[in-house]
Order: sequence, then structure tokens, then C-alpha cells
Amino acid sequence: MNVPVTVSSRSRSDRGGSVERAARIDSPPSVSAAQRSVLYAVRRRGEATVADVAERLGITISGARQHLAALAEAGLVEVGDGPREPGRAGRAERVYCVAPAADTLFPRAYGELTNQLLGYLPDDAVTVAFERRRDERVEAGRARLATKRGFKAKVTELARILDEDGYMATIESLPGGRFRVAEHNCAIFAVAGEHPLACSTELEFIRAVLPDADVERVAHLMAGGHSCSYEIKKRPARG
Repeated sequence: MNVPVTVSSRSRSDRGGSVERAARIDSPPSVSAAQRSVLYAVRRRGEATVADVAERLGITISGARQHLAALAEAGLVEVGDGPREPGRAGRAERVYCVAPAADTLFPRAYGELTNQLLGYLPDDAVTVAFERRRDERVEAGRARLATKRGFKAKVTELARILDEDGYMATIESLPGGRFRVAEHNCAIFAVAGEHPLACSTELEFIRAVLPDADVERVAHLMAGGHSCSYEIKKRPARG
């Protein structure tokens, strides 16, 4: 079961040249507060059924279905058939995921402006900037995890840090003492599209704050996934 950890967008200049076109600013679609909550509930799961949304938000099945139908009609969610359980007759259950048109409704950390500004810098300075960001996050993350006792508590705190940073993170317990931390929103998506180093430093950050764990990225938003997901397992203690 996914457990939410909430506690609480490409243009570049030529090197040394002028910006060839202004950064595009998308106007967020108009949605109600209730519809926004439904979108966030769907994003947090990656894919969600009507029942998933109803349970997450504490609303009726009928209410969840009405909101999802309106969002689908507006092009803000996409609808497909979920996997059919073996031996089960009838139609497959419908599943919903957030459509690209809704991306501007989620935190993006001013990606277009960031890309524009990074375009003025030489490549080595861009690399230094991302590495410095990674190192500062590692230092702060290690300090927070150091106050936690037990591997599960540390992974949970990591997910909380990512959630606070705008990644809409969840944590899920898996068999064998493993955990899956999923980022259902990429706060640096536009930047990562222009600068792949941004993605690699995210993975480096997670591995650095959990030095006694094996961390594998098993899903990637930049590759078309519904999340950036990491499977995390504590390494056996050395004798």
C-alpha cells in the first residue's frame, strides 16, 4: 500500500549570445479546489481507480467518478483499462493517470526561467552548480536522517524530505525488508529535460544520504513513467 508522506516548466541561449526566444509561460488550467485534490490524489499513485481516489480523499465513489469524468473531459486525466485479475469476468477496471496538459498545476520550480538563466553559463559552471546543489542537499539530508533510529525511519524521513521539496513522494514497504520511494511529481522536470545531470544528481543524493543501502531507480518520469521510483534495501552488516 502506498503511504503518502505529506506532513504538511526549453529554450536556451547560444553560449555568450542572446536568447533566441522568450521562455514560454503556460497558464494553468482552471480547476476547482476539489478537482485539484483529485488530480493530486491520482498523481500520488501514478495510476488510480475511482475507488482509490474515493478512499484517498474520503469522498463517495459517485463523487470521485464525477470529478474524474470532468477532468477527463477537460483533457487533464487520461483513462485506460487496468490489469484484469485472472479468472475475473466482465470489463477491466478503469484506471486514471494525470495527462501532460495538467502538468502546470504541479510544482515545477520555475524550470523555464532556470533553463534560460543556465543558458548564459558555460558548461563547466552548470556542472558545478548542480554538484553544489547536490552536496548542500546531501549535507542537510544527512543531518536530518542522523536523528532517526532504524532503517525504516531513515527511509521515511528521506521520503518526507523529497515530498517537502515538491516531489510528491510516497513510501511503500516491499517484501524482504525493501522499500519503494516514488516521486510522483518532478519539481525540476523542465530543467532535467535540458540538463540530464539534474537527474543523475538526484539519484546521487539518495544514495549519499543512505550510504548503507542499495538504491536502484526502477521507474523514470523522463522515460515516460508515471513516477521516478527507487527501490531501497539495507545492505547486510559486514562481519
